[in-house]
Amino acid sequence: MSIHDTSKSANCQAMSDVLNRIGDKWSVMVVGMLGRNSTLRFNELKRMINGVSQRMLTLTLRNLERDGLVTRTIYPEVPPRVEYGLTEMGKTLDGPISKLWDWSAEHHFAILEARAIYDARESAMAAAEPRKVAYVRS
Repeated sequence: MSIHDTSKSANCQAMSDVLNRIGDKWSVMVVGMLGRNSTLRFNELKRMINGVSQRMLTLTLRNLERDGLVTRTIYPEVPPRVEYGLTEMGKTLDGPISKLWDWSAEHHFAILEARAIYDARESAMAAAEPRKVAYVRS
């Protein structure tokens, strides 16, 4: 199926389904970290991904594994060692996600500046406008 024709309902559905998985913050972080580090253990991932809770990381890893993007390898040791890595399909996301990380790092300051300018302009406009009062007829 080609996604070039966005008028087809199936194409929109496919795009929506995929973006729901790989478009969330934690999935992008997990794929990015695994792409940079090959394989990682759960606690290594948790330390590297600032702000992720244990529950959210668990859910994200399960969903990425379910979608065929992440592998989970359990080693029969005491205690058991579990490592996560990207599948072949998951590795194909490494390039786009790396570009997104690079773009974010390159443009983050400009985005913060643009937000500050926008917020200042909106605040000034709100302060300059006379208050609108709603009258109710009785």
